[in-house]
Amino acid sequence: MKGRLRNYLKNFLFPAVVLGALTGILTAVVVCAFKLCAKYAIAYSQTAYAFLRANPVYLPAVVVGLALIAFGISWIYQKAPYVKGGGIPTAIGILRGLITFRWLWNLLGTFLFSVFTFFLGVPLGNEGPSVLMGTAIGRGTVSFCKKHRAWDRYTMTGGASAGFAVATGAPFSGVMFAIEEAHERVSPMIIIVSMVTVLCAMITTHLISPLLDVPVLLFPHLSIPALAVKNAWIPLVVGLAVGLFSVGFLKLFRVLRRAFEYVQRKVPHAVVLLIIFVITLCCGILSYSLISTGHALTESLLEGNVIFYMLFILLIVRTLLTLGANTAGVTGGIFLPLIAVGALFSSLCAEGLVALGVSRSLYTSIVVFGITACLAGMMNMPLTAVVFSIEALGAGQNMIYTALAAVTAFILVEAFRVRSINDKVLDGHVKERNQGKRKVVIDTCMTVQENSFAEGKRVKDVFWPADCIVLSVTKSPSRPQNAHGLAVGDVLHLRYTTTDEVETDQRLQDILGKPQSE
Repeated sequence: MKGRLRNYLKNFLFPAVVLGALTGILTAVVVCAFKLCAKYAIAYSQTAYAFLRANPVYLPAVVVGLALIAFGISWIYQKAPYVKGGGIPTAIGILRGLITFRWLWNLLGTFLFSVFTFFLGVPLGNEGPSVLMGTAIGRGTVSFCKKHRAWDRYTMTGGASAGFAVATGAPFSGVMFAIEEAHERVSPMIIIVSMVTVLCAMITTHLISPLLDVPVLLFPHLSIPALAVKNAWIPLVVGLAVGLFSVGFLKLFRVLRRAFEYVQRKVPHAVVLLIIFVITLCCGILSYSLISTGHALTESLLEGNVIFYMLFILLIVRTLLTLGANTAGVTGGIFLPLIAVGALFSSLCAEGLVALGVSRSLYTSIVVFGITACLAGMMNMPLTAVVFSIEALGAGQNMIYTALAAVTAFILVEAFRVRSINDKVLDGHVKERNQGKRKVVIDTCMTVQENSFAEGKRVKDVFWPADCIVLSVTKSPSRPQNAHGLAVGDVLHLRYTTTDEVETDQRLQDILGKPQSE
């Protein structure tokens, strides 16, 4: 009894509560500081673009500076490849054990390069970098405590959830992100670790945000009237329209990725970055609404303050530039830019429905339905999209109708068998990591050792190495009748595919314990 209690405290309560709470607090501090830097970077960016608009004579010098910066960033990307891109796909790959990274370099690099992205005005957001930084902090927390390596993916999961929650001001969406997107499964361990970390992060955020003068919420609370039952067809129509748009958007993204891979074989990556930077510069000179994160634009769209014909221009430019920047690997998130794209398209839907006789008082509700459907379709996470809409966009009174729009868009995307942006980017990371390596399939049996991490846990609660399947569990003859989960002496039949047999075997020993004979 004492042994089971000691193992519970050591391998469940400590990593889930103590390390989770510490990770949440540290993540909140770092992400709030990041949001403060991003706030100033965007403000200085607007000032710089206004200056260049009034003094175009400086543009050639700026282009030369961008060329030097592009070559410098490209060189750094070669040294720390997982700093580039959206952040969320990289974090998902780390949490699933598909890719490895150096946590400190990625934390610092993601912070600094994302702030530079905001200053330059590239239409990428802060939520992806926040998720990746939270993941890195989770790994760093375990490393500094010099604790069990089997704990780090749980702590990193909590850090990723906390990073998402602090960046968006939507705590339960952060927990849903861990379940639906990061691990694609429900587990009590995932829920507990994520909730503890997110709660500590949000409490810390509410304490320090007023001191730093950064907002907690991503969007101000919206006053959205409850939708009448007779208008239930509206979210269905919006979901259908946004679903078809999402299919086209994802197919366009696939085409751009293939084009980028072809171009990358012909020209240096630095040249591709320079092209993105110059296009961003030109668009920013024309109008700052065409670039940047899209946060201020989305707020205007929710209030219906954008001229109708500008919706088309903004939608086309922001779609191409956001996808181009993400494909080129510019550091920055794509969650907030997708919200802006979804808001633009759903604003067009709202204008069309109003023209057909729908009351203009429903304009904001239609935009909210469209944003939710966009996130559900393009990122393949309908539950997280609905929860986010309720928390961040004030859709609580229309929860059923918001879910209807999200599910409709999600079903359409699934029907066309189009993969989400995160899945496509993650596939690219895994392919790049395993390039030139030989994969082997190992079929083996291992025994649960005394005081191991796996003792007392169900198979689904354990983060096994990537591509590892537990084929069967042979229960130990001496197994206690009231044993919960795996018990000492249970024999697991495992089959896994790996490119590093030694590392994978060590990971399994971290989970199941080292055989006493060794």
